[in-house]
Amino acid sequence: MPTDGETTFADHTGRFYARRYGMAPMVGRVLGYLGVCDPREQSISELADALLASRSAIAGAVDTLETLGLLRRSRAAGERMDRVCIDMSSSRALGFDVSEYQEQGELAQEGLRLLADAPPERRATMLAWAAFADFLVERLPLLEQEWKERMEALRASGELPEVPAPRRDGRAR
Repeated sequence: MPTDGETTFADHTGRFYARRYGMAPMVGRVLGYLGVCDPREQSISELADALLASRSAIAGAVDTLETLGLLRRSRAAGERMDRVCIDMSSSRALGFDVSEYQEQGELAQEGLRLLADAPPERRATMLAWAAFADFLVERLPLLEQEWKERMEALRASGELPEVPAPRRDGRAR
């Protein structure tokens, strides 16, 4: 069973994600709990018990987090259930995925084509949107590289431990 502190942290995370991103609070609660629980890999049933929620609410939250690239599912040989854990190894999970901004830039360009004959004042919003998307597509890879270098320096200094990789049987080491 989770501690009061773990539950409170999960609730705070749920409120943050609901307020900041308009997500269902359960999405943030699951993410928050997975950030502090032990073991770090949990089944849907274990999450439902810990967060006093229905399995369907947990499954929906897990699906959302998996779609966002923030979770990884695994299944140990012989088990009939998936386990999930936070996965911060991808560019997408860390917020460095440029594809979102490439798509936004394409949308802005589509809007600009619609406004091809419009006065500059009417095109201003689309021009700014396209420029901002281009800026992020250019800068995010550089920021990601800077983060990787900083992370390696933190690991080398002992301030940031390696996240244990899951074993082949789906359990954390």
